[in-house]
Amino acid sequence: MKKTRKPASTLRYTLGVLLAFGALNAFGGGYYGMSGAEGVPLEWLEGSPFKNFFIPSLILFIVVGGSFLATAILCFAGYKYARQSVFATVAIVYTWLIVQMIIIGYVSWMQPTTAGWGILCLILAWYLPKQK
Repeated sequence: MKKTRKPASTLRYTLGVLLAFGALNAFGGGYYGMSGAEGVPLEWLEGSPFKNFFIPSLILFIVVGGSFLATAILCFAGYKYARQSVFATVAIVYTWLIVQMIIIGYVSWMQPTTAGWGILCLILAWYLPKQK
């Protein structure tokens, strides 16, 4: 019988909760944007390929939120590729942030907070046990 390493389980669940929170955040932001993003100035999109927030919000909802959710599930389930999935998800989040900052610039405290959150997830994922 294989013993479960308690620190690894705690780490997996902590990472899973952080990722699930990221999914909730992306789903909420995506839904808000697809619903019209009331109160967010359309001027932010000047010079971008977008006329409104629907398409970027759809990408946020499906790509960013979906990757967060899938990776959270992999972490909770102890899937052997959860570690690599975290790295891929953080790459997706950072790509989202970079493109967002290029298009609309720095507009919210959530941008650097999300970047810091990504670093925390990378650090935690680094300490997940490597699977054979």
